[in-house]
Amino acid sequence: MGGVVHFEIPADDQERARKFYRDALGWRIEPVPGMDYNMVITTDMDDAGQSTTPGAINGGMMAREGQITSPVITIDVPDIDSTLKSVEESGGSVLIPKNEVPGMGYTAYFKDSEGNVMGLWENLPAGEGGQAPVS
Repeated sequence: MGGVVHFEIPADDQERARKFYRDALGWRIEPVPGMDYNMVITTDMDDAGQSTTPGAINGGMMAREGQITSPVITIDVPDIDSTLKSVEESGGSVLIPKNEVPGMGYTAYFKDSEGNVMGLWENLPAGEGGQAPVS
C-alpha cells in the first residue's frame, strides 16, 4: 500500500504564495537552488530530511503550468514503471513519465479515473542515497 509522502502546490505568483503560506500557516518555504521549485516545510525534520512528527509531511511549490494546475498528492511506490502500467490498466493515464530527481529518487504524474492529477515517488535503491522528497 503506497503512503502519502509529499504534496505540491502550484502557484501563479510564487512570491505571493510563499508569503501567504508563511503568514497564514507559519510554514517555512525555501527556494531550491538552480530550480524553479521551493521546498515547503510544515513540520520538523530529522538529519535525513524526514518528518519527526508521525503522519506529517512536507511538500513543494512550483509555477502553475502545463498539466499541474491544482495541488498534487504524491504517493510512495516501490516501482514507478509498474505502478504507471497499473494506472493505465485501471483507467487512468500517464501525464508526466518517470523522471529522476538526482540523488533522491524518481517522480511521475498521472491522472486518475476521475481526472485528478496525482504524483508518484520511488526512492533510489538502498545505498544510492534515495529518500522521500523532504517529507
